[in-house]
Amino acid sequence: MSDVEPRWLDAGEQQTWRALASALIRLPAALDAQLQRDAGISHFEYQVLSMLSMAPQRTLRMSTLAELAEGSLPRLSQVVGRLEKRGWVRRAPDPEDGRYTRAVLTDQGWAKVSQAAPGHVETVRRLVFDPLTKAQIRQLRDISRRIVRAIDPDDPCLADQPLTAAAQRDAPRSAARAKAAASST
Repeated sequence: MSDVEPRWLDAGEQQTWRALASALIRLPAALDAQLQRDAGISHFEYQVLSMLSMAPQRTLRMSTLAELAEGSLPRLSQVVGRLEKRGWVRRAPDPEDGRYTRAVLTDQGWAKVSQAAPGHVETVRRLVFDPLTKAQIRQLRDISRRIVRAIDPDDPCLADQPLTAAAQRDAPRSAARAKAAASST
């Protein structure tokens, strides 16, 4: 046990921390409730479908998808299993490296995420963006990135387009070769 006195929060820091902690608990619950009510899916299921919908060929390695959806690989595997039963996602071996498994968004999955997206985006807009000014939105982005960077400097949300690096990493080699060939001509 250390004899060093903790750096206690002052009154303003305590108020800020309580407000942030409340937002961190209430926002996911509100998003989950809206998606359950309107689309019959959880927020995490929506995140998985959404990340796949934005990926090239609607396909990502499971490990990359877990990272982008902010979930563990075991949790993702369970959710993908449920989504497979609904016909929204299928798993396939990675043709470039059989040690990996890819998650593929099916046409039915695309239809589901397309149906769920408008209500989800409206809820995000109403709860997060509408109460803020443009300057506050920029500040929120910058503050959130600083907090995430303190937690995990390599987190993909720190990039301006977090799916870009993962999509490039997961793209089939033939697509990468085609791109390289095009840029060398």
